[in-house]
Amino acid sequence: MSDIVSKKNKHLTLDERIEIEQCLNRKISFKGIGKLLGKDQTTISKEVKKHLEILDDGVTRIVSGSNPRDQNICPCLLKAPFVCNPCDKRHTRCKFRKQFYRAKTAQRDYEKLLKESREGIPLNKEEFYEYDRILSGKLKDGQHLYHIMKTYDLGRSKSSAYRDLHRGYISAEPLDFPRVVKFKARAPKRESYVPKAAKVGRTYEDFLTYVDENDVSTWVEMDTVIGRVGGKAIMTMDFTFCNFMPGFLLDSKSSAALSGKVAELKSSLAGIGVSFGDIIPLALTDNGGEFADVLTIENNADGEKEASLYFCDPYRSCQKSKVEKNHTLFRDIVPRGTSFDGFSQQTVNLIFSHVNGVKRKRFGGKSPYEIFVFMYGAAVAAALGIEYIPPDQVIQSPKLLKNLLSK
Repeated sequence: MSDIVSKKNKHLTLDERIEIEQCLNRKISFKGIGKLLGKDQTTISKEVKKHLEILDDGVTRIVSGSNPRDQNICPCLLKAPFVCNPCDKRHTRCKFRKQFYRAKTAQRDYEKLLKESREGIPLNKEEFYEYDRILSGKLKDGQHLYHIMKTYDLGRSKSSAYRDLHRGYISAEPLDFPRVVKFKARAPKRESYVPKAAKVGRTYEDFLTYVDENDVSTWVEMDTVIGRVGGKAIMTMDFTFCNFMPGFLLDSKSSAALSGKVAELKSSLAGIGVSFGDIIPLALTDNGGEFADVLTIENNADGEKEASLYFCDPYRSCQKSKVEKNHTLFRDIVPRGTSFDGFSQQTVNLIFSHVNGVKRKRFGGKSPYEIFVFMYGAAVAAALGIEYIPPDQVIQSPKLLKNLLSK
């Protein structure tokens, strides 16, 4: 059963098409073929009817999506399986034309269509203007899209026309497409979360137990901040004993991007003789899917555990309040809605260097940078990308970002 499920929603392969051809030759029904391949019987039916190889007067030609109700056709082809493969007379003379399903022919048609679909708009400049003139003009005349597609050979499909509209390629507007304004847009894809299996023994309750049993008073709170949705993100780490917070630019808000950045950080620290676990033995984060690769964060290069990672309860950002509050200092410089796509790691380092240079009342007028360096040294701070900013040069406004991006 697991093999059948795993094959659903997958493109047919050459081996599967060969199996279809052999099954048709053995007079197996579409339903039977579907069971063998783990596909729905309608998938098999559509595949066969879409790739008919027609023989007429000894001449072979390929007809894609041909109608089995054409003239001069055998009555047996008006019903499933619509091909002569299972017919006992397929190798003899017949007054009707013959049509077969051939695996290699079907695979060749599929590969050609797949290639064309990935090439973008298969029209030159003149052809595209003509396509836009007909499509947009007829839509504005009130004609339905399906009617236009069946009346004119535009070289594009209905779905392609809708994509062209949303991408702004054609002169027609959404109001010219009644279906576009009638139906709501699909809900955005839900963000990924850490799998339950990865959180076994790493829940917030487990975190509190660990802190109590080991008499721990400080840890690192990890999080990510985003700019443009789908663009670059920034991973942040707040050392709770002093609110020292470096930032690391990620190409995307994904587990792979974050794990790669953590691996780079561990290598950078090793270069100065410090292990990741020496400065981050205990970490707390939320349920974002970017933190799903727990072992990369917890283990060193030899696979030995050097740190412990725990997760807050869902929708309880207050459980890691220090990093959340410290983000407000970052937002003083980089307002919400600002895209990070034009940022470099050097830009991020300078922003967080200014954030860590702000003196705090709770630390008796000391800055997070000063307290962190007193504890771990300037070399570790530099390995985390943070440098000293003189108090009279600290900028805590969008002016800093403007200055950095203008260089």
